[in-house]
Amino acid sequence: MKYPIHTINYLISRTVDDDDLRNRLLAKPRETIEKELGVTLDEDHEIHVHEDTCSVTHVALPPRSKISVTERQEAKTGSQSLEFLRKTLHDPAPPARPPAPGSAGALISDATPGALVDACRESIRRGLDFLESTIDENGAWHCIRFNTADPNIPRHFERPPFISAFCVLALESCDEPKAKALCAATRAYLADTMEYPGLWRYYRHLPQDLDSSTLCSLVIGNHPWILLERNVPEILANRDEKGLFQTWILADDEPDVVSVFRIEADPVVNANVIAYLGDHPETGEALQWLEGLIIEGKLDGTSKWYPDLASIYYAITRALLRAPSALDRLRPVLTERILGLRDGKGEFGNILQTAQGVSALYNIGSLQSIDAQQQVERFLNWQREDGSWPELLAFGDQELKWGLVGQIGHGSEPVTTAFCIEALERLVEILLESTSEY
Repeated sequence: MKYPIHTINYLISRTVDDDDLRNRLLAKPRETIEKELGVTLDEDHEIHVHEDTCSVTHVALPPRSKISVTERQEAKTGSQSLEFLRKTLHDPAPPARPPAPGSAGALISDATPGALVDACRESIRRGLDFLESTIDENGAWHCIRFNTADPNIPRHFERPPFISAFCVLALESCDEPKAKALCAATRAYLADTMEYPGLWRYYRHLPQDLDSSTLCSLVIGNHPWILLERNVPEILANRDEKGLFQTWILADDEPDVVSVFRIEADPVVNANVIAYLGDHPETGEALQWLEGLIIEGKLDGTSKWYPDLASIYYAITRALLRAPSALDRLRPVLTERILGLRDGKGEFGNILQTAQGVSALYNIGSLQSIDAQQQVERFLNWQREDGSWPELLAFGDQELKWGLVGQIGHGSEPVTTAFCIEALERLVEILLESTSEY
């Protein structure tokens, strides 16, 4: 799939001198767009192309909002209403299960690469069985909202689109039929929750945001609104004077409850925009900013939403796959930085940080730098009997400005499980390379 900027404008400009292309677009728009751009459009979305003439002008109205006028007005002051805030959450979540390792039993230290591959495949299937039991009938993933400073503050389930996109992007690494089915169901859910022209929000009482919008766009990239870049102008307009992408898309008729404490230029949000749009002049300043933070070793503490360097490097390395020239320059320093996250035992931290550290190294072609067998054994030892991995802090606002109330964390067993499956898939590739050497 291609992710260029201004693709539809390029296609339209060609019709000025190419009557054959013009006629094909008018007669068979879907087939022509797919052929010219080398893509496959979402089959559930109709495509119509109209031609203006000297005597006929077409005006295309945007679709009616999925959010009513009353709901939009209610959302503007939603943060001030406990009753409204409760609508963003679901049933109270149970206490987190203790993340005690060892339930799966340790592998023997002299296991062959082939035996380790088989163990990984079985672990992945068990993880997928668990995920299938937790994703709802609409294809939505759940997360748990909790307070990281006070465990006595009630925990609640939540199902914003961001969670689903966040996890599916990790699960897409798996070719198991069950993984593909889960991803397909989630894509349908994300398309259903999308707001024109291809934007999403975390909660109803919050404005649309680029973190949610770019990750969701990556997941449903064959939807015409996304493929034909309906959302690109608004994304590009949401840059500051330095060319860095801001998190929140604040509009006059949208909620503005975040404006009083917003912190912009988050490195992960900028990385996710680059992952969606690719390496273009419009993303150049953001890319240069990220490069500077990496080279100077100043990433620590720069993200408002992501709690540790493993999660930040994970997002950045995923983005740099869309910017190969920058990746080539940064590969050595990124490898050094990510390997430097390990402790004396060669571990990246908790099992979620380990999963993201492993996948980050894979993204830059440096996964051979670590002991694959050691990491595989750790993943298998931390997997529970039901196929899950423990709930851990995945993201959240950890500022101290608002005291205990402001230290909100988000995570769940399904979230951790999706990233552990991705890491195991990456480690399997390394083990298979070792097997081929025998």
